[in-house]
Order: sequence, then structure tokens, then C-alpha cells
Amino acid sequence: MKEKKVICTNDKENKHKEMEIRKLKLYKMKKKGFNFPNHFKPNNTIKNIKKKYKKLTKEIIKELAIFVHLAGRIIFKRIMGKASFFTIQDASYNIQIYLKKNILLHDNYEEHIYNLDIGDFIGIQGQLFKTKTDELTVRCTHLILLNKSIHPLPDKFHGLINKEIKYRKRYIDLISSATQFRIFEKRFKIIELIRKFMIKNKFLEVETPMLHNIPGGANARPFTTHHNNLNSKMYLRISPELYLKKLIIGGFNKIFEMNRNFRNEGVSSKHNPEFTMIEIYQTYTSYKDMMILIEKLFKYVTLKVLKNNIITFNNNNFDISKNFEVLTMKNAIIKFNSQITLQDLTNYVTLTNILNRFEIKVKKEWTLEKIQSKLFEVDTEKKIINPTFITEYPIDISPLARKSDSNNHLTDRFELFIGGMEIANGFSELNDYEDQKKRFESQLKIKNFKDENAKFFYDQEYITALEYGLPPTSGLGIGIDRFVMLLTNKINIRDVILFPTLKKSE
Repeated sequence: MKEKKVICTNDKENKHKEMEIRKLKLYKMKKKGFNFPNHFKPNNTIKNIKKKYKKLTKEIIKELAIFVHLAGRIIFKRIMGKASFFTIQDASYNIQIYLKKNILLHDNYEEHIYNLDIGDFIGIQGQLFKTKTDELTVRCTHLILLNKSIHPLPDKFHGLINKEIKYRKRYIDLISSATQFRIFEKRFKIIELIRKFMIKNKFLEVETPMLHNIPGGANARPFTTHHNNLNSKMYLRISPELYLKKLIIGGFNKIFEMNRNFRNEGVSSKHNPEFTMIEIYQTYTSYKDMMILIEKLFKYVTLKVLKNNIITFNNNNFDISKNFEVLTMKNAIIKFNSQITLQDLTNYVTLTNILNRFEIKVKKEWTLEKIQSKLFEVDTEKKIINPTFITEYPIDISPLARKSDSNNHLTDRFELFIGGMEIANGFSELNDYEDQKKRFESQLKIKNFKDENAKFFYDQEYITALEYGLPPTSGLGIGIDRFVMLLTNKINIRDVILFPTLKKSE
């Protein structure tokens, strides 16, 4: 019998023929009583078996007489007459299976060879041994088909090349690529470690609503929905911030929430409309304390995940063990733009002309500080590679942050940049209810919101909560997806989200 070739999914005609053959096989098996078995119980995983026995010699493995029950998906088969070699995969770990006619007990070898295809799930029993090439293998004595794959898998040697299919049909991507599987294993390990760090530091994990009557906590266009029973328009949350601060008002001291946020805005290599964030709040601390906390958190998780302190991202290496740099926004602009001086940053006309080069039209209501922040956003952010805290954000773009004691136009706020991306945002919380009310009201007066965002800024219930007294508090938000990008060296956010937001397929 000739070796069976893998059918490449790029060949539509061959794929269709292969699917029809597989459907016919399943039909015939069902006619004989096949009913998708659910009684087979593996006694181990391929990962554990290989970890425990891979380094042992042939002689020791033979002497130990190790019998295993394993299950997995067939990803390779080589048929050589009365003997065959299969490879099965379990959670992206694989092991070779040896099948021989006179070894299979109470099983029809020819029927198995005919019915089994690449992609099928099987359960096997047998004894471990090592081949002449020293490959750990199971000498199969019993085999059972657990489920049949009607679709042929992509060519194992090339995997999924089409990015659109990778993102839209992630399950195929995970089957085809152990590397992709490991990325998502690492993602969930990172999330686990973040939680472990927070709990170790005595923070309590809490939950707040995903459906909001008034979206708040960030300046973004929300997704809208409708509650039929209440006959009320509602919004998917853009941030849990206001609810979390209500909990601080209610008496909690150290809390965090890690969950999804939704922003009905653009999609890019760094933005997905649905994304994961952690928000952290602690009483009797300032934004400087949050800078210390996030630096410790990043160093802890990086060392645990990478086993060293060097992050490689987008052809850049940086040592996370070193102290993170701290720059004011103005100093960062000057540092990364040698042609711009401090005097330029204090000149309205000069700054306007600089922004014109970036095709940014300065609006008449913009303050000098707002123009500086826009220049930083369009020109400087992407140049900040090493871990750097940027401070002294203008009050115009920080409606929930405490006003600076030294400058009424600035706030006690920072953002953390690594690899040219904003990773985190934190500040000392504004707890003056009168100041907060004025800021909400001033934003309501803004006339240039075509999407009517301005009406979302005023939350009277939050003002009422502040009137009961918010103790001195600092808060912090971290973009989990971007943190995962850093630690997996992926420059596209879609590569670290299992099911990214995509345009509806035709």
C-alpha cells in the first residue's frame, strides 16, 4: 500500500474530493454502528510521557515495560504494507505510533488503515519503545476511532499561510502550528502570573458591569445595544474605572479587575475593538506609587515567562531589570527630536507649523499643552523603545486625573511606553467633586464631536458618589494584549488574540 499524501487545502478541487471520500467512510461506519465513542480514557498526556521518558535509553524503556493509554489527532501517517507509522498530537505535543497487523489485538488492521485519515481523533493502547533512530514510539495493541475529521488539514510542513484564514479559523491555525499554540499558552500564563502578583500584594479581584447606562472612564466611542425588557439604550463598557472608584468610595482599599473593554473605533496592528485590560486602584497612594508597582509587576512576569530579563521585540532588545526611565512629555519630545527646542514647545505659532507638517490641523480651542500632547502622539510615541514613563500630561486630555500642585495646566499622570507602544496609563485620582463636575461640564460644551461623544462624559451618579468622599487614591490600567505582544515578539495584536475582530466574511 502506498504512502498517503497530505492534501493541501489550497487545492480546492482536491480538497472537495477528499471531503467526499471522508464523508463516505463515515457514512459506511455509521451504517455498521459507529456512534462517536465517549468511553475511552487516556491515562496520561503526550507532554508528560515525553518529558518523563524521552531521555531514557532503549534498554531502560524496554525493561520498564511502560504501557500507556493516549488519545490525540492524527497529523501524519506512513503506510508500509503490514506495518504503519502514525503521529498523533495532543495539545500541540506529538508522539509516534507503530501499528502492525500481528500486534493489534482483536482489531482489523486493514480496516483501520482504510478508515483513518489525517485529522481524525483516535485512542490507543500500547507499550513504549524506542526505534532505531531513537524516537520514542508506542507499539499499538489497541486502537479506537473517536471522531473523524471531514476536512483535510493544511500541509503540515507549510501550515496556514493565509493570514485571514489564520485569524478567522484559529482552530486550524492551532492544529497546524505548535508555535502558534505556544504563543497562546504563554498568553494565559502571563494572565495567570499577573493575577498571582496582584493577590500576593494583597489586592482583591472584583467584578463590575460590562453593560453601562452611561459609558465613562475613557474618551472613546462606545458600542451600543438595547435592553428589551427595560426598553433602554445601553453601552458596552469602554472602561470599568468609574465603577471601581465607587468601590473605593464604598470602603475597599486595594482592588483590581481584569476583563474585556470595548471601543467602537479603528482597527490596527495595535488596536482591536475588544481588548483585555487590568485596572488597579489603591488608596493612600499617588501616581508615583503606581509607577513603582507596574515596574515590579513587569519585571516579575517577564522573568517568570522568559526565564531572563531580556525582551526581544521588533528587532530591539532591552533589559527589563534596569530602572525604567522617567521623562516629562516635553523632555521626551526634545530628546527624540533634535530639531525641536524647549522654546519651540512654548511657542503656539511654531508648534502649529510643526503639526501642519504631520497634516494635523490645530483647532482654535486647543491649549498650548494640548498641542504639545498631539505632537507627542503623532511623532514621539513610536520612537520610545526602552521602558519609559512619560509624565506631566495636560489637563485637557486627562479629565479624571488630579491636577498638579505645581502647574494647573498639568496632571499627576503617567503613561508607560515600551517598544514604541503605550502599555499602561496611571494617575493620582481626581477626588475633588467640584473640579470633576467642572471638567465634565466643560467637555459637554465641546461642539466638534460628530459622533456625539461629548454627551457621554457627564455622569451625575459618579459626581454624587464623589460627594461622599473618595480618599486619596491612585489608579492604573495595563493593556494585557500589548504586554503579551512584547513577551511573544509579535508586532500585530491579532497574533496574540485568539479570535480578533474581523470584517464579516462574504
